[in-house]
Amino acid sequence: MRLLVTGGSGFLGGYVLREAARRGHETVALARSAAAARAVADRGAQPVTGDLDAADNLAEIFAAARCAALVNLASLGFGHGPAIVAATQQAGIRRAIFVSSTAVTTSLAAPSKRVRLAAEQRIGESGLDWTILRPTMIYGAQGDRNLSRLLALLSRARMLPVPGGRHLQQPVHVADVAGAVLAAAERAGAAGSCYDVAGPEPLTFAELLRISARAVASRTRFIPVPVMPLVAAARGYERLSRRPKIRAEQLLRLAEDKAFAIRDAERDLDYAPRPFAAGIRAEAEAMGLAR
Repeated sequence: MRLLVTGGSGFLGGYVLREAARRGHETVALARSAAAARAVADRGAQPVTGDLDAADNLAEIFAAARCAALVNLASLGFGHGPAIVAATQQAGIRRAIFVSSTAVTTSLAAPSKRVRLAAEQRIGESGLDWTILRPTMIYGAQGDRNLSRLLALLSRARMLPVPGGRHLQQPVHVADVAGAVLAAAERAGAAGSCYDVAGPEPLTFAELLRISARAVASRTRFIPVPVMPLVAAARGYERLSRRPKIRAEQLLRLAEDKAFAIRDAERDLDYAPRPFAAGIRAEAEAMGLAR
């Protein structure tokens, strides 16, 4: 199948493009810069110049790609969803896979939640043969922006404050998400469905930390702390920093359970995610931190 991919130069994009090549698919990847074009070409895709911020040209670019399906890995949280849907319709592409996020289920009034849900609604009303995938927190390699930083910290920290230790997490390995994305593209029966894509079972945050610590033979001492004082400190830090490395919203999310049923994906996509212990151990090994 010939697939048009947006977000191919990103973290998940690398896994999707390489897995698509392994499965025998031909991929065309939107690239807004020379660096992005080199990245997707290195991953086996044909780069095509285009920018999601330049919506007027998207339909022409999509049509010229001559693809059977769209695989949209670009975040729906930045407001590009309606333009991508419109370009897909105008280009005559019927099949479309969209990656959203389980973050839309948060009880917090996060701006990105409203944007993503509006995009999902637009997709559902589009008349396309759409499928939406909602991954949980993605991990699996250095640069995942989530657990790779935790592993590096655990490898050197003697003590670590732990807010929200009793709440549930269900991280998913990036390769398992990539497999689900391509399975959805390959299966006509997945059209019209939205799938939560998570790890095999939920873990408390404390369990996640202990398993991660074992992967790097860490002796870090975990100190339970209340969430709200850290949230207040993070808000002050955000006001002072131009590029904060942690935000108050991230800490507040630790006080929410993030557990999701994956039965529909298992049934329709043959989805079989790897256990967290195996995935985080492999990540630690790839980072040179395993002991």
